[in-house]
Amino acid sequence: MGAATGSVRTSVDRARRRATAAAPSRAESAARHPPGTRHGERGEHGEAPAERQREQLREQVEALRTEVEQLRQASASRPVIDQARGMVMALAPCDAQTAWWVLVRVSQHSNVKLRRVAGALVAGAEGTPVPEPVRKALAAALHRVRTASR
Repeated sequence: MGAATGSVRTSVDRARRRATAAAPSRAESAARHPPGTRHGERGEHGEAPAERQREQLREQVEALRTEVEQLRQASASRPVIDQARGMVMALAPCDAQTAWWVLVRVSQHSNVKLRRVAGALVAGAEGTPVPEPVRKALAAALHRVRTASR
């Protein structure tokens, strides 16, 4: 017990009094540290760390959306590309790796995306005319494979 007051002072009471005396009010704290900042920290363009973090997350989400779309396109076009590769293997004759090289070369020399080259070859087998740039590039690539294997 305290001699003058007759109350019991505990270490908890003392800690509570110290914390209350030292802690700034919410208004004081908000004035010193605006929302979204840590100790008034700002980025090079004046934005708060939380704003930078949100922007980084937006960029990551957009990059992931783009990647997902590319993967969807790749998985959708894969069966057609594999069919075209099989056709090239039968025409050349060659192995799967060489057939892939032929498709890539045709794509590069005809300035047509590989999945469209593959689609044109598969459609050509079904009676649809193959576009002339693809047809010419395919003939040249197949000629190279045939002469290289002699």
